[in-house]
Amino acid sequence: MFGLVVFACAPKVLAQPRPARSVNFSADVTGVKLAKGPDAARFGRRVAAILGASGPDKGSWGVLVTDAATGQILYARNAGRYFAPASNAKLFTTAFALATLGPDYRVKTTVVSDGALEANGRLNGDLVLIGGGDANLSNRKFPYDKNEEREGPPEKVLAELADAVAARGVKEITGDVIADDSLFQHEQFPSGWTVDDTLWSYGAAVSAIVVNDNTFALTLRPGPRVGAPAIYDTGLAAGFYTVENSIRTGARDSEENLAVARDPGSRVIRVSGVMPLNAPPRRLTIAVDEPAEYAAHLLVRLLQARDVKIDGRARSRHAGDPQPGRGAPQTVLAEHTSVPLADDIRLTNKNSENLHAELLLLLAAHEKTGATGYEDALKAAADFFRAAGVAEGDVLLSDGSGLSRKDLVTPRAIVQMLRYASTQPWGQVYRSSLPVAGEDGTLSDRMKNTPAAGRIFAKTGTIGHVNSLSGYASSLRGEHLLFSIMGNNNSLSAHDANRVIDAIAVAMVEDFRPAPQAIQRKEKRKYERKKLRKVRK
Repeated sequence: MFGLVVFACAPKVLAQPRPARSVNFSADVTGVKLAKGPDAARFGRRVAAILGASGPDKGSWGVLVTDAATGQILYARNAGRYFAPASNAKLFTTAFALATLGPDYRVKTTVVSDGALEANGRLNGDLVLIGGGDANLSNRKFPYDKNEEREGPPEKVLAELADAVAARGVKEITGDVIADDSLFQHEQFPSGWTVDDTLWSYGAAVSAIVVNDNTFALTLRPGPRVGAPAIYDTGLAAGFYTVENSIRTGARDSEENLAVARDPGSRVIRVSGVMPLNAPPRRLTIAVDEPAEYAAHLLVRLLQARDVKIDGRARSRHAGDPQPGRGAPQTVLAEHTSVPLADDIRLTNKNSENLHAELLLLLAAHEKTGATGYEDALKAAADFFRAAGVAEGDVLLSDGSGLSRKDLVTPRAIVQMLRYASTQPWGQVYRSSLPVAGEDGTLSDRMKNTPAAGRIFAKTGTIGHVNSLSGYASSLRGEHLLFSIMGNNNSLSAHDANRVIDAIAVAMVEDFRPAPQAIQRKEKRKYERKKLRKVRK
């Protein structure tokens, strides 16, 4: 069982840096390495002060900054050690998807039947919704600009499919309405996800069918008087999920205290606590843990609203389930084509959409090797990482999003993936999908009004005791940089840990300048020789 208490609290204030303890500036990947020159020395002193402050000093930190053009290491701290990446894992997944599928790749979601449609509108057989792995069967508007926009009801695409079925003249379905997500194995939650994750939108179940990000809104409002039960609404999820409501309405301006719980596999959601009489509505986004079953339920309701009679029932069809009539000719009654892959990757990285990243992993692996489950998909991804020059063993992933607590990567693996992507035809699509400091996505409110604003394109990452930021940067003096900053095992709040990372990022933008051309050419030759030696090995 999982419970959540919803309340407001003031963020902690990060302690000011104190003088750092002496640091071992050894050149190995588990210590600290500095390039020669005043820029790196100044940056090194600032990083030492930031990470030596009370709070950050008890955590584990990895930092790697390199010259984007030459590959020269400008600063390295524990660059070869493992860190939990959180959503920095998406840097690997989205690169894999772009390299394998291409920016223009699209998938189709279809509604089919192998039954005959009579002139009177009677469809003799089942109606089947076949998922193709489209993560955007929703009301989301594309392309993503500075902010996510929505238009229409959450079930908009599914409603359009129901409209198309009705427009074909279907008035009665003698069989069942089936949601078929058998494109992938029935593995709702990757290894390393926790029970706590699965109640909320960021931990929605993985499926080849994704309606409204496999979530629904649970809206709570205070009752009409003190002591009255709160009022709740689940929209189209009513009838699929049952709400046990023990929330009571409290006095005006009293403290609000709410808890939500659902046992694994249960369709009963329990809400409890107190809402003040004058409290505004609370909209909680709850994850759907049976996506295909839920999609079938919604499609039945949408068809019935269009006066289509359903004689059978709503049900799912997963990989491995019996499929009578498989191979028989099918009639396509409705079809929806996804947005281009580049649009979804932009959304995935800007907003850090976990479910979308999982589907990108599975789709890319399925296209490349025919994989249908996580074990084979992760093997296909690992092959790609090696081909991209990532050192053997530097990336150990159990999912595509970074939500798994089993994921481990090194800062040097991230920087190598960033470097590889920058050399590819899809490199600009990849870079532009990353949040921009102080402007959009998960960095919209970070590093505002600092020299780093607009100069850092980077992926954020946050789970319990894990914070990361990796990507591309341009310094005030014109240096182009690749970097990875990773923090694990600290007791800081997410807000304070991000302040530590942001301070390092701002220092990076302020301190580094391009090396003279002769040195750049020398370093580039060294980097190319190093790459050639790796290839020959």
